[in-house]
Amino acid sequence: MKSKKISQLLIGTNNKGKLREIRALLPKNIKIFSTSDFNLKSPKENGNTFKENSLIKARFFSKKSNQICISDDSGLEIKLLNNQPGIYSARWAGKKNNFNLAIKKVFKKLDKKMPSWRNRKIKAKFVCALTIYWPSGKHKTTIGKIDGRISNAKIGKKGFGYDPIFIPIGSKKTFGQTSPKKKYKIDHRYNAFKKIKKFL
Repeated sequence: MKSKKISQLLIGTNNKGKLREIRALLPKNIKIFSTSDFNLKSPKENGNTFKENSLIKARFFSKKSNQICISDDSGLEIKLLNNQPGIYSARWAGKKNNFNLAIKKVFKKLDKKMPSWRNRKIKAKFVCALTIYWPSGKHKTTIGKIDGRISNAKIGKKGFGYDPIFIPIGSKKTFGQTSPKKKYKIDHRYNAFKKIKKFL
């Protein structure tokens, strides 16, 4: 699937944290657009997997802007909660994208499932599906993951979303305590990006 190098690209997200992180991963010679440049609202994400939702967003933003678009769909899977919140990770934060609310919901569900969970290692992983979509309809999706565990308290002000409660394997700090520079080189988005960057 050899294609001509991309010189400009729309990052298909209205989430400022994702926008910042994807922008940091992209080669500096690419001209970057955001959805606000085209005044675009997000589509309805009615896929059943990260991959499907990532494609829905990339296709929607690409068609609306007539630009090549890169979009991700990502979330937190907690083993004890049957991989919830999963594709509903953002929806747990409600219409106002309040992740304090989402994190409270995680803790509440864990308390209900296993009252002693704070004394155990609760396995979790972040998953990211990243799609590049061309106006011609051509597209490519990759999946990236990072394994870790749930912190027994919300710690750290860096990052966004569920970062303050996720401790990656091999670390004692949450993503909320990790410098963006370090996080961008190990997280699920980076692992998906490594597989897709040959198209850029």
